[in-house]
Amino acid sequence: MKQKVITKVLKVSDNTKERMIEYFKYNKRAKTPPYAIFQADEEDTVVTLYESGKVVFQGISADIDANMWNEVEMSLNGKSGLVEKDKKKDIVKEKVISIRINSIGSDEVGTGDYFGPIVVTATYVSLDNIDFLLDLGVKDSKKMKDSQIIKVVPEIIKKIPYKTFILNNSDYNKYKEDNFNMNKMKAILHNKVLYEMKSKGYKYDYIVVDQFENSSSYFNHIKDSGKKVNDILFLTKAEDQCLSVACASLISRYIFLREMKKISNEVGMELPRGANPSVDEVGKVIVSKYGKEKLYSIAKLNFKNTDRILNS
Repeated sequence: MKQKVITKVLKVSDNTKERMIEYFKYNKRAKTPPYAIFQADEEDTVVTLYESGKVVFQGISADIDANMWNEVEMSLNGKSGLVEKDKKKDIVKEKVISIRINSIGSDEVGTGDYFGPIVVTATYVSLDNIDFLLDLGVKDSKKMKDSQIIKVVPEIIKKIPYKTFILNNSDYNKYKEDNFNMNKMKAILHNKVLYEMKSKGYKYDYIVVDQFENSSSYFNHIKDSGKKVNDILFLTKAEDQCLSVACASLISRYIFLREMKKISNEVGMELPRGANPSVDEVGKVIVSKYGKEKLYSIAKLNFKNTDRILNS
């Protein structure tokens, strides 16, 4: 007879989540579902822990495993985490961002550009400012022309609180020499600006980050940071779902354009964006005029463009 697959759901606290992360660290599956910290195998049960604290147990002995972790929750926090299926209001649903929320969001610009810095910004958007932003036509910076961004962002920064960090090329190249990969740099910078915004005490419903890798890797990157933001909702294409992320994207692009103009004036020529062949041609001119050492302060040396520029 075929055994019945059981599904059990718990809602656990942060300290129980930490216990689960440690317990299942060697049983994790390679792929993680959206908004999940991990999915792991425990004998004949599949365990999925979500950022929200929801834990789904599915398998023949799911009730046994769920009860075991519920005992941990009760021991640590004095309450049961079991979610009854017939009580819909208690079921922890995956969050779908509504545009009408108070939120802190962050986004970055410059990671795909050979020339210029990486710019990361976090903004706070309250319910009071949503109509103002919609009237301005705020959306993802990748969907707006530079001329539009230059016109709109000065209006945004008059009303919307924000924090920006600029990672210049010299520091970027120093991090690469220390074997920091791009995602680790991004995670550290996102955490930095998010912490600054959260510490201001703004009332928010969610802190949202445009997802560039799974959440467990993100938190692993910032594990040594003294000040961390943990209550993050990671969303793909977050700029289209959350106005604070869209604002962060626009402000980051605006500041990136400003920094690129400074560097262009410094070298006496307009620097192209991206990492295409036209970038190589400008790089060759810069090296012939200033020497290869100049690239260290204006470019990301680990890009393949560097080899093409210097080997020619």
